[in-house]
Amino acid sequence: MKFVDEVKIHVKSGDGGRGCLSFRREKFIPLGGPDGGDGGNGGNVWFCVDSGLSTLLDFRYKVHYKAERGAHGMGKNRHGKGGEDLFISVPPGTLIYDDDSGELLADLTAKDQQMLLLKGGMGGRGNARFMTSTNRAPRHTQPGMPGEERNLRLQLKLLADVGLVGMPNAGKSTLISSVSAARPKIADYPFTTLIPNLGVVAYGGYKSFVMADIPGLIQGASEGHGLGTRFLRHVERTNLFLHLVDASSMQEGDPIENFEIINRELERHDPELLAKQQFVVLTKQDITEVRERLSELVPYFEAKGYRVFPLSAATGDGTRALVEAVGLELERLRREGAPEDPPELP
Repeated sequence: MKFVDEVKIHVKSGDGGRGCLSFRREKFIPLGGPDGGDGGNGGNVWFCVDSGLSTLLDFRYKVHYKAERGAHGMGKNRHGKGGEDLFISVPPGTLIYDDDSGELLADLTAKDQQMLLLKGGMGGRGNARFMTSTNRAPRHTQPGMPGEERNLRLQLKLLADVGLVGMPNAGKSTLISSVSAARPKIADYPFTTLIPNLGVVAYGGYKSFVMADIPGLIQGASEGHGLGTRFLRHVERTNLFLHLVDASSMQEGDPIENFEIINRELERHDPELLAKQQFVVLTKQDITEVRERLSELVPYFEAKGYRVFPLSAATGDGTRALVEAVGLELERLRREGAPEDPPELP
């Protein structure tokens, strides 16, 4: 399935039906009077979160959405039927912007969340509504009000507890495939991963968290280099970063300098990203030259306050300890971020 994380669509709610101009005409009932019914209200437009979706791909094939208009009023005081509401399903983590003004209209993150975005037009009143003691035969009606209309831009930010960051080919895809059921493409060349991948990681017997493999981070990513800002926004919602560092000869550049480059790009994109908890993962420990550099790298990162986890995702050595540590840290962060209990009433 193709990953699409930004689309533009045109959405319109239903127009209201017009009121009816009608007079009662029945045998033996002279001067029956006005009996024109009201028009029905137009349908509303709702956006709904569907946890089964993970991409905005469907909006690439359909860009115009319109709710049903209200039916017109009829004689014998019959009102028009209201238009059916239109429900548009989006994946969790979708932001909805007004494409003309840039205003953020909605941030849909909760499961089964619904939001009324465009209200349908009101139906017009029929001539029966305008009869008075001095105007017994009104010929005035109202047209239905037009529905609201907007050009929208939908942007997806993945909802994940843990984000994997690091230079291309640092082992992010191998790690997520070894600890979850995700099966991203893996090869020995940079930029193998071209889309974010999500995986559910189990720990502690019955608990789990969601891990995201974010591609495209290189020097200048915050300015659009590589895959650039297109995927940097997907790390904004994560609670914890796993920063993968490759010390093997297959990775260009010094591992410490590569680590600092990625952190600078995160900071340039959003300074709040560096305030998030970050674990350092020294990958590819099945290679002898990498193990020999542990005595140099571990003290450097620990001196900066990072927790360090050497591991080999290819052999599985060290992955379980990392998963358990991440799970416990996420539980701690959730407890700290939970609102305090309200005081008990006397």
